Amino acid sequence: MLRALAPLALVLAGTTFPGIAGAQRHDTAAPIDFAANAIELQDRANRAVLSGGVNIRQSNMTLTADRVTVAYTGQVIGGSPQVSRLDASGGVTVVRPQQRARAQYGVYDLNRRVITMLGGVSLTQGTNTVTGGRLSINLDTGRAVIDGSSVGGGAGGTATDNGVVRQSGRVTGRFTVPERR
Repeated sequence: MLRALAPLALVLAGTTFPGIAGAQRHDTAAPIDFAANAIELQDRANRAVLSGGVNIRQSNMTLTADRVTVAYTGQVIGGSPQVSRLDASGGVTVVRPQQRARAQYGVYDLNRRVITMLGGVSLTQGTNTVTGGRLSINLDTGRAVIDGSSVGGGAGGTATDNGVVRQSGRVTGRFTVPERR
């Protein structure tokens, strides 16, 4: 999924880390295939809820989660409703060749061509790993930004009106260095 991560330009606390050159854009116009244990169609709300071992594939990007809500517009083209957004929860993993991102929640906004992952984010490319609270990936530019912001239930956060606790944190990671002679 994360062709966007191929150039792995991570912006961490204002610092840009260059990655692999020659990355290609992710094909956001490719069809989206899915598999799940169950699907609930909610036509009046223009959505479908996939649950149980959800696996979604678009081009060479795969998203897996426990549950995904697929929002679509009322517009039908070629007999299919136009998907506008995927909201994933529960063990969300996004995989592209040589890259893997994990989090508690994920949102793929197809109109903006942006993936946002929240809660215990881990981004791995090769032997490099970066962790934080929130990851945003622009599928057009390949820019990935990780920050320490997050949602969760631990101590030290400030409760919001809906009971979600926002925690501040730091971005951590490890970059491997090639052997020099």
